[in-house]
Amino acid sequence: MKVFYASTLFGAMSLAAAIDEGRFGDGRRVLVVSNNAAIPEVSTPLDRTPGFAALRSRFDEVRSWNELIAPLHPSDWRARVIEVPMTERLIRSHWGLDGVEELVLESIAVPPARTIAGLVRDCPISVYSDGLMSYGPTRDPLPAEIFRRIGRLIHLDLVPGLKPLLLSEYGVAPEILPDERFLSIVHEVTATAPDMMAGQAMILGQYLSALELLTPEEEAGLHETMLKALVARGFTDVVFKPHPAAGRRHAQLLRSAAEPLGVRLTVAGESVPAEVCFAALRPELVVGCFSTGLVTAQRYFGLQVASYGTDLVLERLAPYENSNRIPVTIVDALLPRLSAEGHIERPPVTDLQALVRSVGYCMQADTYPDLRPDSIDFDRRYFKRKRLETLGFVTDKPSALTRIRRKIRSAI
Repeated sequence: MKVFYASTLFGAMSLAAAIDEGRFGDGRRVLVVSNNAAIPEVSTPLDRTPGFAALRSRFDEVRSWNELIAPLHPSDWRARVIEVPMTERLIRSHWGLDGVEELVLESIAVPPARTIAGLVRDCPISVYSDGLMSYGPTRDPLPAEIFRRIGRLIHLDLVPGLKPLLLSEYGVAPEILPDERFLSIVHEVTATAPDMMAGQAMILGQYLSALELLTPEEEAGLHETMLKALVARGFTDVVFKPHPAAGRRHAQLLRSAAEPLGVRLTVAGESVPAEVCFAALRPELVVGCFSTGLVTAQRYFGLQVASYGTDLVLERLAPYENSNRIPVTIVDALLPRLSAEGHIERPPVTDLQALVRSVGYCMQADTYPDLRPDSIDFDRRYFKRKRLETLGFVTDKPSALTRIRRKIRSAI
């Protein structure tokens, strides 16, 4: 028996692709689904989304983590140490989990995946990545009882040539999931998706305010500026794809902003994966902040993409170890950037591998000492001067002009 865990349709599609690729062999498969939205009660569970029907045949049973621990929230609840043996017996008995041969998880460092790993014990663990996050350091240290069981990291080759840092400190071997296998699953889900209104361009929403990276007002302003930039480029039909965990307020606010601009705004279903929208609608331009969807749109569907707002997020990210730092760094350094006036410009050429390794080292220097470069050229976009100085890197001193300006400001 294999036990799988997924919280998004994107994750479930990745699992289906890996199963079809033969990565998990034969035998009984149980899928545990979790709805990690801020208010799960008002959002659609993964196994009830229209697209899941195309994936259901890969699993013998589907179980709900939310129903099991209700009314507690999946992202918050974890068993106390003294309760683990009892809770493990209850789960195995309630779900019939006898003889688990392998546990397959996403987002291993945080609940509910970490919680499940601590309750379904005595079996190997495989981890599959949830997008660009796999290229960054492991968010939090894992206890030995978990990391010693992890044998592999299955991931999409979102940035060819870039090797994941996730779990590398534990010697976990990364395995690439073939592009064609994942795309076959996307097309399978697309064939069953509800009809969607086409648009010339698409805005990818995230949940930046829920992650406290921006305020709700700033995130709404970010979407509105993206919309105005698209209008400046001549687009009048726009699709907004909200993040499944973001709620409906962003869509409501963007509808209000679209009307005076003369834009026909269509809101895609929150449970429809962005990749299904790309396959079905083929928009001329996809815009977002640092969503993994920007990379899949370009990489797998050949669509024009542009990022907006990455500079603001990079400035706001705190602490420096924030696990979103690598995804936003990759998008900022790799993809074209959209200006508020509607212009699209390529970012400066950079050695992405070296940049990611340097940022990863600065995020978790004690965990990844082998990543330490000989030197780091200070770029305030990606590094904090105080962090570099703390780690023993010499940063350039302010120029004479900068020093003069500082003296003038202090004298005023």
